[in-house]
Amino acid sequence: MAKKFKKQAASTSFSWSRLFSRISTVQPSSFAVSLLTMALVLFLFGGGIFAIINYATIQPAFYYKGSFYFLYPGLGNQLISDSVIAIVLYAMGFIGLLTIYQSTKYVYKPRQAYMMLVIGVTLTVLAYLFLENAIYWKMTNG
Repeated sequence: MAKKFKKQAASTSFSWSRLFSRISTVQPSSFAVSLLTMALVLFLFGGGIFAIINYATIQPAFYYKGSFYFLYPGLGNQLISDSVIAIVLYAMGFIGLLTIYQSTKYVYKPRQAYMMLVIGVTLTVLAYLFLENAIYWKMTNG
């Protein structure tokens, strides 16, 4: 019995050391790291920390005087939908900037480069305008 246990213990420690060496030498792709970093940045810019900290008291939306509000009227507080809207708009602007960058890679295909540039500029400008409009609405209704 002792030999069997000793053999199992030796093979277990070997498998653990092999697992540890695999985990410690893993190199994630640069695409995965950049995607994870951008997701974290969008979460932080959108007010995700505020939503997590105030999760017990924060509401997704509220009903007032016959209409639903998805943006909190005032700069001092926010709803969960405020965070979601901000994250989506920031992501739309970031995708627009990435599309503008990708359009520079199609030098020998001017039509495709122009179309990607127009799409990227449109997404970026729309995201900016919607964000500015949301901030203006929050300031005037607060």
